[in-house]
Amino acid sequence: MHSVDINCDMGEGFENDEALMPYITSANIACGFHAGDTDTMKSTIALALKHEVAIGAHPGFPDRENFGRKNMDMTPDEVYDMVLYQVRLLSKIALEEGAKVTHVKPHGALYNMAAEDALLAKAIARAVRAVDNKLALFGLSGSYLIQEGINVSLQTVNEAFADRTYLADGTLTPRREKNALIEDKDASLQQALQLVMKQTVRSISGETISLIADTICIHGDGENALVFAKNIYKGLKVHKIVLKNTIR
Repeated sequence: MHSVDINCDMGEGFENDEALMPYITSANIACGFHAGDTDTMKSTIALALKHEVAIGAHPGFPDRENFGRKNMDMTPDEVYDMVLYQVRLLSKIALEEGAKVTHVKPHGALYNMAAEDALLAKAIARAVRAVDNKLALFGLSGSYLIQEGINVSLQTVNEAFADRTYLADGTLTPRREKNALIEDKDASLQQALQLVMKQTVRSISGETISLIADTICIHGDGENALVFAKNIYKGLKVHKIVLKNTIR
């Protein structure tokens, strides 16, 4: 029997967090740099507790203007300190709210850069381990972020995307490209099913790529995020796929 986690980035200032919670199993909560603040962290943690959803830290670059989706020139040491601060902050707030952070997923440009840069990936993995060696690290399936997490003995969670297209090398199509996003809910569901049941995805140039999909991401800031989430949740259930978070 197949199983998979469904994760969503939350606490980023969008109004559909509460509506999305019933259709996910892990929430990645913005830690105040690219989006969010103490109040949104507390309210999103409360929602996650209510729906028994795993709570994760979602650290990003300090760039609210570009929503953390623009590359920044930071050294590995600076990235280490930045991630350490954000994960510690959310962990502290979660503890105060009677909850526990179980995983970390970098946001936006930080996530994409770490997927392709071993030194940045190592800095992130080290920072996560420094906070708590029981935290799981989410990263693009098969990327440097996954490998560096393994190297420091963290549980790693290979992430794939239901609402993004892929290049032939297994990386995501850059958002600046017009075909980066999947905008049809049924196409998104079919990609999710292929990822979970076959552990493959079709690239925009037609190649079938093998990858591990421990968790499927649905972006909470998308115009049709709730429609996509409901459709994927119900579609996976129809195919008897067990939905559960993968954190040990």
